[in-house]
Amino acid sequence: MAPSAPAISISGLHKAYGAHSVLNDLDLRVERGSIQGLVGLNGSGKTTTLECILGLRKFDRGDVRVLELSPANLYAARGRIVAIFDTPSLNPNLTVRQCLQQAALLLDRPARDFSDVEALLGIQKYAGFRIKQLSLGNKRRASIAQALLADPELILLDEPFNGLDAGGVDDILQLIRTLNAESGTTFMLSSHQLPYLEKICSHIAILHGGNIAANGAIDELLGNKQVIRLLSPDVEAARTRLATMDGVKVLAEEDGYLSLECESMDSAELNAQLVGHNIAVAELIREKASLETLFRKITGAS
Repeated sequence: MAPSAPAISISGLHKAYGAHSVLNDLDLRVERGSIQGLVGLNGSGKTTTLECILGLRKFDRGDVRVLELSPANLYAARGRIVAIFDTPSLNPNLTVRQCLQQAALLLDRPARDFSDVEALLGIQKYAGFRIKQLSLGNKRRASIAQALLADPELILLDEPFNGLDAGGVDDILQLIRTLNAESGTTFMLSSHQLPYLEKICSHIAILHGGNIAANGAIDELLGNKQVIRLLSPDVEAARTRLATMDGVKVLAEEDGYLSLECESMDSAELNAQLVGHNIAVAELIREKASLETLFRKITGAS
């Protein structure tokens, strides 16, 4: 593959179920060496997108290339591309070690030993356990262990943090960082866990209305915008007044606070304008824009 070629290239991807269009000429480019997040509301088409990328679902039109291979030819990657979906699909009657041995049969030559990937995922003590005896979190670890036998160039993870406790999430985040930094592994993560994605991803794509509504480096998407949280004893009057202010947008209301995006004024000027119109201000908190704030702004999620 040419060095400049992206890990994933999607152009004009369209998929409909009957009269209902799920993906509408979707375009997406995932650069090699990146950690790409894919987020969207329930039913936005995240899983359909992954299935089209992997050749698990036929699409109506468009072009998809994964490490320059078409979805129908991904078998030729021989372990360079791996995907792990929300529900681990391991044989429940095999042990962890037997699952790894089975996965190794698909490879020309495993890049890692079975014991190495078990240790990497912290499941070495479960090597002799049958999959049906494991917790959901350890089933997920076993799935990822399979994926790492081949030292893949591209890993796609669907809801990678489901079923994991806080320690397990930290382990997976660190594993992703290590593989990305040391091996240059490209990741595509589809998840609802926005705070985790904000911690780990270099790039974010927000899927909305059947298309990519925003995509780019996460630092560029979030920029230096400040979100101001406003607490007022007269929240309705504050909301009404804010609606008349240029460059001020109410993003959400949570726990009595209004989250605002202010483009043309700082918190001191906002406070002065509200108080000048006899609207009491109990508290103003400045926060850096977050992925969750951006997501809510684009999707209208409450």
